[in-house]
Amino acid sequence: MIYQIVYLLLDVAVGLVAGMCLLRAYMQFQRIPMSVRAGNPAGPFIFALSDWIVLPLRRVLPRTPAVDVASLLAAFLLELSQFGVLWVLQGAQGDGVSVPVMAFFGVVRLLISGLTGLVVIYALLSWIQMHSEASDLLDRLVAPPLTPIRRHLPLVGGVDLSPLALLVLLQIANLVMLSAQAWVLAWV
Repeated sequence: MIYQIVYLLLDVAVGLVAGMCLLRAYMQFQRIPMSVRAGNPAGPFIFALSDWIVLPLRRVLPRTPAVDVASLLAAFLLELSQFGVLWVLQGAQGDGVSVPVMAFFGVVRLLISGLTGLVVIYALLSWIQMHSEASDLLDRLVAPPLTPIRRHLPLVGGVDLSPLALLVLLQIANLVMLSAQAWVLAWV
């Protein structure tokens, strides 16, 4: 029971911080400004949760304009530390090779669940037709994966079903990821 409690607490804490690191990397990739003055109300929250790990990594990693390597590595290191702690709590059996594998798949899981959450919130807010800085930001985050689906999926009775289609595709990606994780862990 203690293990499950520790697992839950670690999963929530690491998921939140690593998720903000991944969101930070995605926003940089999409060239979305992070400052409040530029209309991003989430920027200060993202910085508050991720600066402590991303900024030191930026000092040692080369900067690239398109990919925020420091934020991606921070998310992986957080997942690695989570699975390392859980491995130790389970008695550190084996050689620990599965820990980095689990960390990699943990990052992929965070990507899928994070995008799923964004799409659900986007779909709910689209029914309300609220225009705010937060809804504009959400639209900019969700538009890139929805655009190719919208090209192939027409409106049905004036309703855009592309968020539903994307949610189905994300669930399929999650199933494929879980299957790949089981396959890789069987070989490790």
